[in-house]
Amino acid sequence: MSTNTSETVLVEGPTSRDLERLAHALDNDEEQDTSCAPPVSPIKPEQSKDHDPFEVTLEPEDDPKNLPSWRKWLVIFVISIGTLCATSASSMAAFAETGVSSTFHVGSEVAILGVSLFVLGLGLGPLLIGPLSEVYGRNWVYRISYGLFFAFSWAVAFAPNIAVYLIFRFLTGFSSSAFLSVAGGSISDMFDNSRIATPMAFYTGSPFIGPVLGPLIAGFINQNTSWRWTFRILIIWTFAVWNMLIAFVPETYAPYLLKRKAAKLRNQTGDDRYWAPLDHRQHSLARSLMLSCYVPFELLVVDQMALLLDLWSALILGILYLTFQAFPVIFGQVHHFELEFVGMSFLGIGIGMILGLLCQPLFNRHLLKVAARHGGQTPPEARLLPAMIGGVMVPASLYWLAFTTYRSVHWIAPIIASIPFGTGVLFIFTSVFTYTVTAYRPIAASAMAANAAVRTTFAAAFPLFAGQMYHHLGTVGATALLAGLTTVAAPLPFVFHKIGARLRAKSKFAAA
Repeated sequence: MSTNTSETVLVEGPTSRDLERLAHALDNDEEQDTSCAPPVSPIKPEQSKDHDPFEVTLEPEDDPKNLPSWRKWLVIFVISIGTLCATSASSMAAFAETGVSSTFHVGSEVAILGVSLFVLGLGLGPLLIGPLSEVYGRNWVYRISYGLFFAFSWAVAFAPNIAVYLIFRFLTGFSSSAFLSVAGGSISDMFDNSRIATPMAFYTGSPFIGPVLGPLIAGFINQNTSWRWTFRILIIWTFAVWNMLIAFVPETYAPYLLKRKAAKLRNQTGDDRYWAPLDHRQHSLARSLMLSCYVPFELLVVDQMALLLDLWSALILGILYLTFQAFPVIFGQVHHFELEFVGMSFLGIGIGMILGLLCQPLFNRHLLKVAARHGGQTPPEARLLPAMIGGVMVPASLYWLAFTTYRSVHWIAPIIASIPFGTGVLFIFTSVFTYTVTAYRPIAASAMAANAAVRTTFAAAFPLFAGQMYHHLGTVGATALLAGLTTVAAPLPFVFHKIGARLRAKSKFAAA
């Protein structure tokens, strides 16, 4: 999904249009650029939309875009709370590691897997859940996946051993990923391009703020009670969201609504000629799932521009998740904070992200000016401006953080240093996501799936070596090393802003 020039662009899992286009190319062993291949129409030739009176259409009262405004915003609120819960759950386990290690008699590296496996599940889940939402609609995917998230959370909270704990942490991450792969599509179902910017911006904050909110909640829980209460609170939260999904979120995916309407008409009239496009899917669900896994990795192998941007955003997300191990060292061991106040030390990153969201109208105005200079069309490279700013802010913030971690420096200094880090992270993510969608428009969903796979791999791996790195290099050396890595990657948005158009012209997948 893409939006107009004044919007942040988010994409759900690979769409049926992406999959049908690429399946058509594979079936015919085409040599030409698959990104330019015409989409395969799900409508049979003899059932052309212009000539077949039995193809069902949405009436105004059926169209989700015609829902009352209060109902639309209630839906946005519910799915945003669901996303916030899922992403908070990823980081809350970081503050339960001491209790997990003690209860199950395992080392800290094993306990850290509770974070890593959850994040890995978040990354892999969209490869399955995206195609399912194209067949069964948004609502059933939400309800079943969040119901599984709720059920699997019981096994985590009452795990009898470390194996059960880790297995179900992965499964809870996998099942909760629906809100990262489908929620953006739900918002696009309800709003026209001219009105989607504000609701999309409201939703966009939840997957970024969630990982920062998790330690804040878990710090207070683990300071005052058992680690198991971290996940018992999650059970309560997921149960509340699950009930709100059932009560307040209607089906909004138009192709599924048409399919359901056609089935109802066939049942009422006894006439089997009524049909909807989803009734004539040319590829099985299994084939769609296979393509949703294959295409993103093909993109990474053959398109270096996509690979470099994905690695950069993966490095940033990996560092964000590494802070869940680094901040307890900086504020717990160096400044002797209690666990609940270590959790509050993440407020700096959260404040930075909120400030980043508030800057979005400034970038929107910039894009409108660029579009005016290019005949109403915004080049994808124009969307890299926030990434250029964020690419400078992140290493500068990390250097600042590194050299304020001495015990002699007041603890407020590193917290203030983390504010521009949070802002820079948000700038980089939103800019890279938007650029990826617009630059790889023919296979935008698959391009985003590739980005998600690389990002979550880094986010799962970085916490595993954070403790050893900070132990051997110290807080200054370890944080400065991270700052150095981000400094090396910082020129990427400047380079692509300069030569991105030429690279897209040569790319097999990108839109020229």
